Amino acid sequence: MKAAKSAAAQLLSALFVAGALVLSPCMAWGSGDSDVRTSPTIYRIRIEGSINPGISQFFMRALSTAQASGAACLVVELDTPGGLVSTLRDMIQAVMTSSVPVVVYVAPSGAQAASAGAILTLSAHVAAMAPGTNIGAAHPVGIGQKDEKDSVSGAKAENDIAAMARSIASERGKNATWAERAVRESVSATDREALELGVIDLVARDFDDLVQQLPSRITSLRPDTPFEVITLEPNLREQILSTIADPNIAYLLMMAGIAGLYFELAHPGAIFPGTVGAISLLLGLFALQALPVNTTGLLLILLSGLLLVLELFVTSYGILGISGTVALLLGSLMLFDTAETGIAVAMEVLIPTILAVGVFFALVIYLAGKAAIARPLSGSEGLIGETGTVHEPIGHKGGKVFVHGEIWNAVSEEFIEKGEEITVTGLKGLTLEVTTQKKGAKR
Repeated sequence: MKAAKSAAAQLLSALFVAGALVLSPCMAWGSGDSDVRTSPTIYRIRIEGSINPGISQFFMRALSTAQASGAACLVVELDTPGGLVSTLRDMIQAVMTSSVPVVVYVAPSGAQAASAGAILTLSAHVAAMAPGTNIGAAHPVGIGQKDEKDSVSGAKAENDIAAMARSIASERGKNATWAERAVRESVSATDREALELGVIDLVARDFDDLVQQLPSRITSLRPDTPFEVITLEPNLREQILSTIADPNIAYLLMMAGIAGLYFELAHPGAIFPGTVGAISLLLGLFALQALPVNTTGLLLILLSGLLLVLELFVTSYGILGISGTVALLLGSLMLFDTAETGIAVAMEVLIPTILAVGVFFALVIYLAGKAAIARPLSGSEGLIGETGTVHEPIGHKGGKVFVHGEIWNAVSEEFIEKGEEITVTGLKGLTLEVTTQKKGAKR
């Protein structure tokens, strides 16, 4: 028994050693593979113009993409005169809670980070400016209104934004006193002044200079490690929303919407002012963030359905159909809030659908217009221009003709023999006035 146990133990030991020898190359291969690292990725976007819901959509998408791919950072090249406070808050919340460092770079030379842009720059993990740029002047101003600093509402807005700027600056280790002065006193600073005051972290000549300095601020980047730069561009949806949401355009849309609806109510049946006014008002409410983007999209689609149905029953010469198609296009683009859900209607589905609806109603409008200008085909008016043959010779006292499947009494200024072709030129009571083109007709 002891010999058998000893032999079994030796066999198991031999199998264990053999297995270790077999697996050791595989383990070495796996450990070597785990040491292979890909180059860090830097995502890059550019924000120009006012900060509005359209720009926010683009920024949120870029930040989500950077976070999902595990990027080293997101660089935002900024040049803005300011924008909506509500939109700014959404963007700042995203920056403050982001797992990926956000670098706000005010560039190129001559660019500015004014008003909302100044506070957005303060919220960044790394704030940078190019030579010849400026930051500040963040005092709140109402859209289309005069600055009423001494009013209660103006004071509340000022205090609220000043507290936000001070809090953000303190959290990021920036100059909180200057941040509050930028709101209350509208102070501004050049790139060098901002660096000396502790408002920004660094000054960079250009993008290449910026990324060379980032390793000292972002631990995932190393000076001796190559990196990949991916530039993101706004898609069609974001471009349209950004254009609509510009504060100046938003104000004009609201005024156009109110004026259009007033004119339609004052002059019912004008159609064009009412349809344009309804679409403009919905877009203006979205631009001022009185309505969420997806709610605006749903209302536009419902409006388009109403306009397209009315096109079938109301003579609008295509105004309702065209307005309905435009509302459908805008509503489809705005229906899903991609910044929050990541869901959007694919262009491969959206474009053919809009084209199909547009072609259908263009055909309806064409057929309706053709019917409107076509000559009557029934009744007394429908006989004018019809051709037929003489059933009984037509003399001074008249005769009979066969027209439109019926025999009619007819008169003519010329004598027309039986069997000849005639053309109806008029109608008196139940007697047709006819003529023939036959040469040499007898009188």
